[in-house]
Amino acid sequence: MCGLAGVIHWDREGVAEANLRSMSALLHHRGPDESGIAVPSAGVGLAHTRLRVIDLSEAARQPMTNEAGAAWICFNGEIYNFRELRRQLEAVGVAFRSRSDTEVLLRAIETWGPDALTRLEGMFAIAFWDEKKREMILARDRSGKKPLYYWTDGRCLAFGSEIKALFAHPHVPRRMEESVLPALLTFGYPPAGQTCYAQIRQIQPATWSRFSADQPAGAHTRYWTLPFSEEKTPAPSVSQSAAELRRLLTEAVTRRLISDVPLGAFLSGGLDSTLVVALMSAQTERPVKTFSIGFEGDSRYNETSFARLAAARYRTDHTEFIVKPQPFELLDRIVWHLDQPFGDSSVIPTYLLCELTRAQVTVALNGDGGDELFAGYDRFRAALLAEKIPAPLKQLGRRWTRSRPPAARERTFGSRFLRFLETAAEPFDRRFLRWNSYFVRPEEILTAGIPPSGPEPSLGNGGPAGPLERLLRFNFEQYLPNDLHVKMDRCSMAHGLETRSPFLDTALVEWAFRLPGSLKLRNGTTKWILRRAFRELIPPEILRRSKMGFGVPLGTWFRTSWRSPLEETLGSPQARIRRYVRPAALRQLIDRHLGGGEDLGQRLWLLLSFELWLRQLEQPVALDERSALVIK
Repeated sequence: MCGLAGVIHWDREGVAEANLRSMSALLHHRGPDESGIAVPSAGVGLAHTRLRVIDLSEAARQPMTNEAGAAWICFNGEIYNFRELRRQLEAVGVAFRSRSDTEVLLRAIETWGPDALTRLEGMFAIAFWDEKKREMILARDRSGKKPLYYWTDGRCLAFGSEIKALFAHPHVPRRMEESVLPALLTFGYPPAGQTCYAQIRQIQPATWSRFSADQPAGAHTRYWTLPFSEEKTPAPSVSQSAAELRRLLTEAVTRRLISDVPLGAFLSGGLDSTLVVALMSAQTERPVKTFSIGFEGDSRYNETSFARLAAARYRTDHTEFIVKPQPFELLDRIVWHLDQPFGDSSVIPTYLLCELTRAQVTVALNGDGGDELFAGYDRFRAALLAEKIPAPLKQLGRRWTRSRPPAARERTFGSRFLRFLETAAEPFDRRFLRWNSYFVRPEEILTAGIPPSGPEPSLGNGGPAGPLERLLRFNFEQYLPNDLHVKMDRCSMAHGLETRSPFLDTALVEWAFRLPGSLKLRNGTTKWILRRAFRELIPPEILRRSKMGFGVPLGTWFRTSWRSPLEETLGSPQARIRRYVRPAALRQLIDRHLGGGEDLGQRLWLLLSFELWLRQLEQPVALDERSALVIK
């Protein structure tokens, strides 16, 4: 796993090596083993930081070029089928100098052009410079695991694995983009493709973009889309589906065991991570190193008993971390790594788990993607239930909830039931989007002058897709890349830890999206086919349990050890967020939470991350506190 960055001046203005080294330094945490820069020609600069995982030799160093210096590549990620691709390339006469997947990727794009992307199985962000054509190709993997941001003004292109690296180049402005605020407060992240910074955008998942002097804004091509389930064809039998699922997931895990460095797995005690560990254990001679985390004092945020159960079943080398309330200063560091405000507070335990795991292994497998493929969230079940309730009853429920304060995002049945009633009478799209929102009506707390929110993300217009498939597609294309992947990438890379997700194997993803929804959510049981396929492999206590989610007891912490810092940060008259959020609304949220009647910890975390980000925006771009280097 690595960090990449670069600058292209289309007028061939010289690229300062000092700027490239600064970009590289700001990405050092992503690749702490080595770094390199290259200036292939006038106006072109590339920077890279490397975490050695496959081929630890100097031959795999980046930026990497061919013998003639006509093609260059910087790459972040892993190509799990690189050995098969290497054999295909050797068959047509391509020679290799290293054992790395990076060189395979370089030769593949040289040989097949951007069509090579359709042959890749893995997670990746790629920058490929063609010196003869003087064009840059930027690309991301299918689900968007690996990030890639860019800025262009028509004369200059700057790009990087993280936004902070772009600001080491003097041409790139560092200004807030106010138009994303309604979406940020609604969903906890900016709209797809956008960022909280003016003019800085993302390469979209499953997309490659060509930049040149003739196309300085980029020409963007999507190379892969999710398939639709074939509703008119006979549904496969349960036994056939279970057998195929076992084969596909086993092969996906096997592909992700290739490593020249120590490897382990996150083990939450949930179904998905337990399955990954079970399949790993069946394929390795030594006990799998597994890692779980729990929080002291609140059973709602502690799954360690289930993790211990799984660890005992598969005889893993298990490490359990029980975390007490953390120093408030930790949040500043997390926001620095995130680069933007972020609503998902599970970024806190994820960051801590990655930090503790990295002390023992360099690579960790996880269960990300299982919920998106097999309908693992309770909100899917609720969405289908709401479709069956008569309209008069839904209207009655909405009238009753309007006499109460908006329901908080709490882990209680009562809170979830109130949120269900609040929106059950809404149209299908709006109802589901509101269930995923932090602030249902962000315009009520934003100050005057903030641009109105654009159109809400669409769940699609039906067509061949039924309600459940529309929900699954939306989660895969929106929530997964903009929330889950951001959280896992930034937290793992903050500590130089590579994470791999077998559930996001392309063959498994495509098969799962062709599978009828009735095999995913049946009689109120989520992940039905997954439970059925592996019922003999998984402990029954884990097989039967509902999804718990991953989080920290923010509500308690904000009322106890983090109460004073919360007041001093969000409650201060000098809080920067008061320029965008009405002070009275902000004060009311804090008081409602501290009063103990409601748990508004998730909303407060989103606003707190916004405030900390605004403060960092006023400071020079700098490395985190563990490094002395500051980029002025």
